[in-house]
Amino acid sequence: MKPFRNAGTLVRRHFKFAVAGSIFLLCSPGGILWLYTRQAEPRGPLRFVSTIAGTNGEFGEPFGIAVREDNIYVSDGEHGRIWLIRAGTATVFASNGLETPSGISLHPDGRLIVADSGSHTIKSVDQNGVVGSVAGVEGRRGNVDGDAASALFNAPIGVAVTGDGRIAVADTYNDRIRIIDKGQVITLAGAQKGFADGAAGHARFDTPSGITAWHEKLLVADTANRRLRVVESDGSVWTLAGSGEADLLDGLLAASAFVAPTALAIDVKGEIFVADGSAVRQIGGVIPAIVTISGDRRGIQDGPSIRSRFNRASGLAMDKAGRLLVADSENRLVRQFDFEDGGPSISGEQIDLIRGTAETFRAIQPGRWPFDPPQTPRDIAGTLGEIRGEMTSVDSQVRFHNGLDIAGAYGETARFIRGEKVLMPVATENFGTLRELVRMPTLGYIHIRLGRDQSSTPFGDERFQFERDETGKMVGVRVPRGSKFHAGEPIGTLNAMNHVHLVAGRSGSEVNALAALELPGISDSLPPVIEKITIFDQHWGPVETLSNKARIKLQGKHRVVVRAYDQMDGNSERRRLGVYKLGYQVIPRDGQVTQVPEASIVFDRMPPSDATNLVYAIGSRSGPTGVTVFNYTVTNSCNGDRVEEGFLDTAQMAHGSYSLNISVEDYFGNRATRTIDFEVEK
Repeated sequence: MKPFRNAGTLVRRHFKFAVAGSIFLLCSPGGILWLYTRQAEPRGPLRFVSTIAGTNGEFGEPFGIAVREDNIYVSDGEHGRIWLIRAGTATVFASNGLETPSGISLHPDGRLIVADSGSHTIKSVDQNGVVGSVAGVEGRRGNVDGDAASALFNAPIGVAVTGDGRIAVADTYNDRIRIIDKGQVITLAGAQKGFADGAAGHARFDTPSGITAWHEKLLVADTANRRLRVVESDGSVWTLAGSGEADLLDGLLAASAFVAPTALAIDVKGEIFVADGSAVRQIGGVIPAIVTISGDRRGIQDGPSIRSRFNRASGLAMDKAGRLLVADSENRLVRQFDFEDGGPSISGEQIDLIRGTAETFRAIQPGRWPFDPPQTPRDIAGTLGEIRGEMTSVDSQVRFHNGLDIAGAYGETARFIRGEKVLMPVATENFGTLRELVRMPTLGYIHIRLGRDQSSTPFGDERFQFERDETGKMVGVRVPRGSKFHAGEPIGTLNAMNHVHLVAGRSGSEVNALAALELPGISDSLPPVIEKITIFDQHWGPVETLSNKARIKLQGKHRVVVRAYDQMDGNSERRRLGVYKLGYQVIPRDGQVTQVPEASIVFDRMPPSDATNLVYAIGSRSGPTGVTVFNYTVTNSCNGDRVEEGFLDTAQMAHGSYSLNISVEDYFGNRATRTIDFEVEK
């Protein structure tokens, strides 16, 4: 049976997978089933992940990826370059003439085709690394078909080359699929932003970012719609997979869910791979289904694929051996899925180098406050690591505060504190809510009416692209990939939260902004306050004392909870901040320390999201209203990624008297201590 070329128009709307000597289902959007067989070379699954480039910190933001023989090409959106990786070594292949290169694809004539989002153009790079123009007008955005030299795009991200040399473009912020052929640009599918299947002019996309040729069709990663879409040769569109819900849900195609599908690759068997947020997914099987082949949590980890971790995977490509290559954008690495173990595995030291420190972050650009005048100190209203929400039980749904809150006045203009350009395809979220935000590469800004004043009137800055419904009401805002901003330029105005929430550090590598920013004139001469120390047994039963003078008697494992807070110079009395560091020592009668006096809890960088209930004890609470209480379980440890439950264990202590010394510090080195005496019973 020849299912693709001679079976008519219905068969062209197919879904095809193959393994050697098997029978498959072929489904059209109308539900018609077709059976066919196909032979393919048998291979095992992609079981292991390794890191092949980037551990020396050379990449700014690897995004697109393409392979020709032993050459791996990678676009770098932050640095405006194309890299060539050969035998594990990365060198600059092209740089002059590129602004923010995104998706890349190889042309049959040997050129590399590049979607240069920052210049709103499609470019080419020849085999000598020389950059040329394919379509679009440098630095001018719009939506115009026609002659390639005068056609206009809006920060296109995805590009693919078909077998006959036509160039397909995911014109991301025009929400259209365009075709470049014989010097002309046409719109193949898409109209206004939204979601709709159907005929070319009726179909709608929302921030399509990835595109690839799929038989006689185009397969599109429709990022903000969280779906995979198929575009037929006549421009009609149907949905292949994804319910539209924001989730990492495996299963049959219609019931599956994506987080943010961004890139696509197809192997020789016809199986589809999807870069989806910080996960890599695969579509295959006799009855096609989606399976997540990486770990489902953000991070950096090599090894068995199911335990691997990525951070905004943005580009995918298959090499000639059938391995899957991944541009791991926020980790600034190029990784690969392989059939066998044995590839290079990233080390802890290399991970630390990639994530950086507060010191390296400070060195990038000088600090300034997010308001004018830029050198005038403001009130600090919240710090990294504070609990948000109320912990009424050990299972309470609470979270860590991931930034620095800097107070301002309602409607005051907030400003960028360093120059950066947008790299995330979807960089804004939560329009019209109190958590409206924009994410830059190294900083995030939250609680701001983006690009508009306190009456919600736009500033007139074309980098903020507003969306309106049929009545003219503003319903969203996008800031396209490649948009550049300078320190001091306005972001927008403060909403009713009356502060800028600053997130310092790349997404997934957030650091304490007090250490990372060196805000001018900031000072703190006030030591933290220890309000209370409570000892519990290992089952959270409080330890009782007979009187204030009675020595506490302990036997077995115990937990120590410290209620403490910090304040900074200029804070009002009601303003209570989280502390930076906590620790404890146990000192016996002879004065010899029996436990290491290192801090057990340190907030120098963002702790793992699942550590909140280990750091904080019941009764902790913090939010925009009400009393703030920080109950730290100081016998547990939390330092970077290392989080462990711990106890004050008397089993290894001799009978006798001891002192429990509690130490609490703020970032500026101010310290508070308190001592509790206890006896160990045997």
